[in-house]
Amino acid sequence: MNVGGSYDFGDVVLQSGATLKGARIAYKTFGALNATKTNAIIYPTSFGAQHSDLEWLIGPGKALDPSRYFIVIPNMFGNGLSSSPSDVRDWQLRREFPRITMHDNVVLQHRLLRSRFDVQKIALVVGFSMGGQQAFHWGALFPDLVERIAPITSSAKTAQHNLVFLEGIKAALTLDPAWRGGVFSEQPIQGIRAMARVYAGWGLSQAFYREGLHLRLGFTSLDDFIERDWEAGFLRRDGDNLLAMLWTWQHADISDNQQYDGDLAAALRGIRARAIVMPSETDLYFPVEDSRRDVALMRNAELLMIPTIWGHRVNNPIQNPADAQFVDDALRRLLSEA
Repeated sequence: MNVGGSYDFGDVVLQSGATLKGARIAYKTFGALNATKTNAIIYPTSFGAQHSDLEWLIGPGKALDPSRYFIVIPNMFGNGLSSSPSDVRDWQLRREFPRITMHDNVVLQHRLLRSRFDVQKIALVVGFSMGGQQAFHWGALFPDLVERIAPITSSAKTAQHNLVFLEGIKAALTLDPAWRGGVFSEQPIQGIRAMARVYAGWGLSQAFYREGLHLRLGFTSLDDFIERDWEAGFLRRDGDNLLAMLWTWQHADISDNQQYDGDLAAALRGIRARAIVMPSETDLYFPVEDSRRDVALMRNAELLMIPTIWGHRVNNPIQNPADAQFVDDALRRLLSEA
């Protein structure tokens, strides 16, 4: 059974001390809880994605099989479904929308799982990119609740080089004429197109373009690929929502809270869950070396590199079924372990 829903928290005081009024998480579930309420899998969204973009990993016979597990996809704040700047129609009032951290997202997801479903144990938290950062946060913040985590093309803390990449796409986006020094007065079409063109060079590897995979996918040229793939994808999203998610991404850090007081090593050691950390061999902004450093500090973690030339974009099963199968096989193995 697949069920969509929304959970309202009322006004919530965030990690920053600001208040998110009428906080709401939109979610979709697959399958059902077992009698002991211990078969839950959390599958958070990533940058620019909504729950419908992630459903490819779920299905009969797959690792995330709804006949065996209760799978919940909580939409991240700022993605247009959960509380987001786009909820505010007046562009001037959008300036008041607060900054939301990854910690805020996960703490409220935890409230959702406990209050709405009374989940007693989480079998797995899996996610790509920002979804993987949420998986790291789940493991560090709730070590007694989470049995397994699988962060894919991700990190426990956004690295400095990653910040440089994000500053570049943020600069391209905010060069749009609609930018008003903190918010857009209308949808920034030019800015989103510019951002997408910068992103296209980072999201896929040099080898991807050298081998001409964009042409094998049915695009007639490089421009055609950028316009119909990258630009079209981001143009589905609101400009202020994109900036809100970028801010969350830039400030992702599993140790930036009272529990760990900025000690990243302690936060990584605090993860008790069995973990498979899966970087892409050719990811340009979540490199394998960063994942190797995370894994070295974790109690029970394995580094499993995805051998691919698809860079960061290993999570597109329609275009890239081989990497999708690699991920599914790894998750199947992880879930089979006691």
